[in-house]
Order: sequence, then structure tokens, then C-alpha cells
Amino acid sequence: MAQVAGPSPPLPPQASPPAPFIVTAELPVDIFSWANGLRAEHFPRDRNHLQAHVTLFHSFAPSLRDELPRFLARVAGEYAAPRADLSGLMDLGQGTALALHSPGMLAVRDFIAGHFWQMLTRQDQGGKRLHITIQNKVAREAALKLQRELAPRLKLRYFAFTGLGLHIYRNPHWEAVGTWRFRGKQGS
Repeated sequence: MAQVAGPSPPLPPQASPPAPFIVTAELPVDIFSWANGLRAEHFPRDRNHLQAHVTLFHSFAPSLRDELPRFLARVAGEYAAPRADLSGLMDLGQGTALALHSPGMLAVRDFIAGHFWQMLTRQDQGGKRLHITIQNKVAREAALKLQRELAPRLKLRYFAFTGLGLHIYRNPHWEAVGTWRFRGKQGS
């Protein structure tokens, strides 16, 4: 995805029907590569249409196509890269995720949510447990087996999120719109 340093360029006119926007917290290259390798290895191949990611918001209305990129650029410009740690595994029932702990990223998310509160879906209004899904939509036994295998090998990892990403949901794929690097002084 292109790195945007200044004001957001306008999005190109939509060639297809309006689709919702997804906002992600961008991972540093080493964490992304490692998590993406786990996802490629353990996610059912016929359903693995995405790379490793951390979803902050699942569905912003298409009507926000002009405001959302500008606002994300502003937020990234004001906030310092939030620190995080990979704190273990998260049981998704029929899947497995890498659990992340980052009060700083949750503060960024809360700031964005506060600005767009009336536009948020019920799912996005709820509390957020940050994670990277590496396996989903498998039998419960397969999820538990992977968790037993990974748990002893998983080491605490510290990192900082690098920015915010914006995507258009094109079922089942995501179309990248842009990323904005954290470069401010607020939070951490």
C-alpha cells in the first residue's frame, strides 16, 4: 500500500457498487511476515483470501469515502506509534488468533470511534480485543489442536504498530485504499 505523508488524495470514482470500508492497525514487517506465515500454514486454503491483519473497524459506510481517509491521515499525524505486545493465543471457538495487548492502539481506536460514533455498526460499537487471526472456520478439535501445538512455542513479542490502513470490502477480498504512518507525539 502507498504511504501517504500529507493530505489524503481523493479516492477515485467508484466503478462498482458502494462497499463498506475496513480500518486496520498496520503491523511492522517482522511481525506481519511471521503472522502471515502462520496464517498461510493454518488457515483453510480455500477461505484464505487475506493476509495477516489487525481489524479495528469492520464496516464504515460507503458515504464516508471522502471524510474517512482525511480523518485517518489526521489521526496518524497526531498519534505516536502505539506500543503493543503479542501476549499469547486467543481461542476463537472454531479458530485461533494471536492475542495483542495495546492500550495505546485502543486509545487511537476509541478516538476514531468517538468521531464516527453515530456511523458505527453495532459490531464496531462494542469492545475490541486486538488480535491477528491465523486460523478460522475449522472444526473445534482442529482449533484446540493448533492451540496446544503453538502455545509452548509462542514467545512474548514487543512491537509498535506502524500506522492505519483503509480497505474497501470486496467480498471476499479487500481492496487497499491507503495507509498512513503514525508520526505524531500523542500517546504511545
